Amino acid sequence: MADPHALDPTQQSLWRPLRLLQASMDADIAQVYSEQQIDGLKPTYVMELLRLHACGPMTIAELAESVQRTHSALSQKVAAMRTAGWVQTVVGNDARTRKVTLTDKARRIVDRLAAEWRATEAAVAELEAEIPYPLSQVVADIERALERRSFHDRIAEKLAEDPAWG
Repeated sequence: MADPHALDPTQQSLWRPLRLLQASMDADIAQVYSEQQIDGLKPTYVMELLRLHACGPMTIAELAESVQRTHSALSQKVAAMRTAGWVQTVVGNDARTRKVTLTDKARRIVDRLAAEWRATEAAVAELEAEIPYPLSQVVADIERALERRSFHDRIAEKLAEDPAWG
């Protein structure tokens, strides 16, 4: 029988533990919301909700730039947040633009979301103090390494060595 790792390269992943860790931590944050009867709120919505609270209504492009996401990704997220009742779109300064704004439902809990954000950041700082090499340092070190040689260039080099790539 063939080695399953040879047939399915996804059986091994250096990325997976990081993704699973983030998913697990997000699930714990979602549990905090559930315990407080904040239904339909995903942890991934909170930065945008807090940014809208702090800065006021913004176009999707403005909000995307503010949270360092692509317009396309944020447009999809805003649609989901609108469906869940956290944001709405209103006519902007002229009839051609639309601005994203908080709903009353979001305004009622935004102070609690800010408290959760602060508590989460404090918990991450506590975790970083417990480990010998903090994740924020790992990220900074990876960013510096990518400044020396991009991820794209690293992937392209590996693909050039792989006969299956062509």
